[in-house]
Amino acid sequence: MTDHFTFDGQTVLVTGAGHGLGRAIAHEFAARGASVWAADINEAGLAETAATAPAPIATRFVDVADRAQVQDFAAAALTKTGRIDVLVNDAGGVCGQVGRPIETVTEADWNRIFAVNATGSFLCAQAVVPAMKARGYGRIVNISSGAGLGVSLTGIQAYAAAKAAQIGLTRQLAHELGRDGITVNSVAPGFVRSNPTTERQWESYGPDGQKALIERIATHRLGAPADIAYGVMFFASAAAGWITGQTLSVDGGK
Repeated sequence: MTDHFTFDGQTVLVTGAGHGLGRAIAHEFAARGASVWAADINEAGLAETAATAPAPIATRFVDVADRAQVQDFAAAALTKTGRIDVLVNDAGGVCGQVGRPIETVTEADWNRIFAVNATGSFLCAQAVVPAMKARGYGRIVNISSGAGLGVSLTGIQAYAAAKAAQIGLTRQLAHELGRDGITVNSVAPGFVRSNPTTERQWESYGPDGQKALIERIATHRLGAPADIAYGVMFFASAAAGWITGQTLSVDGGK
């Protein structure tokens, strides 16, 4: 029987791979035979991702909001391997910000979150699409958030708006690129304790808030980074060849 969930010989680019969800995704692809190229601005985290990976992976410092850096990253992977099969846009987050009243939010703070979460996904897709079109095949998976589908637990206006924009970009690119053999989908994680930011958020809820959050989840447990990685594996696999423009909530059920 054919195993649709192996990636032998494929080149996979994963942004935001310096910790958390991106690290889990990079590791899962490496374990399944892919040539993984992991990017982040967190160089120490990238080194740890590489050191703990189940197979060798390439790492590179990349600010996804910088078009030149993104283009260079894609070009390096293409030159080395001759192909780009999968792009996972995981880079994002709240950029160290916390929720506060709209009248106190600066334009710079708003723009930074949009640059990393929405614009970064656009720039990375733009960089890999020519190689995918040339081969008539590609998978782009955007890591959005439940914040893009509803109210964000962070209370950060720009984060909720940028994640919703990322989902809109997913739908639009799916329609544009489908005829080229490229699918574009999104995974929207629920709350996962995966990095220092989510740990601080979890602690801020206190025991009562933590209990209330878990009780709102159908499975009555928090997710793990691997849960998100498995959703990505599906969208990136041959099994999802007729699925595009979709957003999969991986949140334990709400």
